Amino acid sequence: MVEVARVADVSVFTVSAVINGTTAVSDGLRERVNAAIAETGYKRNTLARSLKTGRSMTIGLTIGDITNPFYTDVAASIQKTLHDAGYAVMLCCNDGNANLQDEQVALLRDRMVDGLIMSPIGDDDELRTALENVGVPTVLVDRTLEGFDCDSVLLDNQSAVEDAISYLISLGHKRIGFVSGTFDSYTGRERLAGYRKALEAAGLPFQENLVELGKFRVDDAYNATLRLMNARMPPTAVFSSNNQMVIGVMKALRDLGLDCPEEVSVAGLDDFPWADAFKPQLTTVAQPVEAFGRHASQMLLDRIDGDEKGPPRHLILKGELRIRKSCRHVTA
Repeated sequence: MVEVARVADVSVFTVSAVINGTTAVSDGLRERVNAAIAETGYKRNTLARSLKTGRSMTIGLTIGDITNPFYTDVAASIQKTLHDAGYAVMLCCNDGNANLQDEQVALLRDRMVDGLIMSPIGDDDELRTALENVGVPTVLVDRTLEGFDCDSVLLDNQSAVEDAISYLISLGHKRIGFVSGTFDSYTGRERLAGYRKALEAAGLPFQENLVELGKFRVDDAYNATLRLMNARMPPTAVFSSNNQMVIGVMKALRDLGLDCPEEVSVAGLDDFPWADAFKPQLTTVAQPVEAFGRHASQMLLDRIDGDEKGPPRHLILKGELRIRKSCRHVTA
């Protein structure tokens, strides 16, 4: 830093102000300092800065499935927001393995992250203990963790599913198959509750044989759809609780030789880039993925910077029903 100051003919204090953004400097001085940095090849000593400030300028992010476009898009939004604030993101993917998730939380703690954003899987005491031991601000995205109250950004899962099921009912469907996520997850339980509420509002009975467990996975959803459609009284429409499972649903209908939407209507939760490219184009409930990442990141920054010291905040976002070509009107 001393060499940069000499080349730019400014004080070390000015160089520090430009590098760290701690004090406003004129555009002319900033240009001179940046030119000197380029000339000297100066590299910031992140470790030394961390020891001095008590911050690593790194945020931990742990999610369940990086191959799921929902999590990919949320992670991209988080990375952009935090990068603009001067933070790096350390991403961990647990692939639905609760034990690996606990290990990753411990790893992020050991790496001295300044904060943590996560979409938790499972609901156990070990995870709650692990998060309490991290000792840094934490924001939950997409899912909650009972018994661990912190800031969160969630979808209004019940109303999102209600909107889609109510739309199918408006088309005359009375037997609607529901391919569900895991029941031990917040999203799985809330989306099933939305399905039940839509049926109740329409005066239709809830039938357990129309609900099959897809576990948020393509293969499990495929098998769940086979069970639904091979039943004595198969549904006239199938709703998938996430974007991965709708792929399994469509594959199963294809292998059974069933036409969508002429023989079976299909709708799902989560929009994704190829939903509009499917044949037929898929009716989905889109989640505001960019807003998930942006709000979660800002909540975390507010806690880290001390701008927010109140009780945990819980932001609930709305989904958007996007009607395309995969559902049709039925008369029976």
